[in-house]
Amino acid sequence: MAPKWRELADRLAEQIKRGDYAPGQQLPHIRELVEAGEGSKSTVHAAYKALEAEGLVTSSRGHGTVVRQQVPLKRLGIARYDKAKWRDGDEVAFIADRVASGRGYRRNEQTQTISLVEAPAEVAAAHDLPVGAEVYARARLVKEGEQPTHTLTSYYRPEHVEGTRLVDPTPGPAGRGGGFRVLYDAGYEIDHMKEELYARAPTPDEVKLLQLPPGEPVVELHRTTYTASGTVVEFAIGVHAASRFAWEYDFKVPDSAKDREGQQ
Repeated sequence: MAPKWRELADRLAEQIKRGDYAPGQQLPHIRELVEAGEGSKSTVHAAYKALEAEGLVTSSRGHGTVVRQQVPLKRLGIARYDKAKWRDGDEVAFIADRVASGRGYRRNEQTQTISLVEAPAEVAAAHDLPVGAEVYARARLVKEGEQPTHTLTSYYRPEHVEGTRLVDPTPGPAGRGGGFRVLYDAGYEIDHMKEELYARAPTPDEVKLLQLPPGEPVVELHRTTYTASGTVVEFAIGVHAASRFAWEYDFKVPDSAKDREGQQ
């Protein structure tokens, strides 16, 4: 016979999967379930911890126990950077992901802080600068409603962005078209980029910031963005809650042998 906390956890899990509790909705306070006869405080607490371990809810001080979004955001690969989205329109990358996923968004779901910092080693290497050279760091926390999905910190050479909207600390994207449009208007049109992905365990600060359930890994993204001449205009590091994204790439398969034949 299953312990009472397990029975309660299974019953709540079924209600969540059935939609009785919607994503983002807070579950009843522990004392409410105790008063409703669902068990002792320790029983309800154990049930909630089980739901958290199973990835159905998140628990944090000040937010209570909240149902997680179960359908991951479609994280577009190449298509999210389509110039038509940000140069000619206003679909910055995180908004392009929401549109592709059929989900709503608000521009203020991206917050940011701007600071002039000494370049860490990997940032300096990407920009071909000495370690400790000054760079602008534009750090963003992106949420879906109240649920954080990822962080992204972009590093820029001062001479590329000084005096532009990219160093304006106002929350949200850097005006119409976001950061890539700012670089475009400053004469630095992006041409190609390299992305590297790493799965790892989160730090304690990341667990708190992203409201991660126990045991959830993060996906760290390194993005290097170039102009056609090969100038690096942005090096970015993103940290993504692994279960909140489905990564999608759609690209033409290269044929280097055929390309070499065409060049002869």
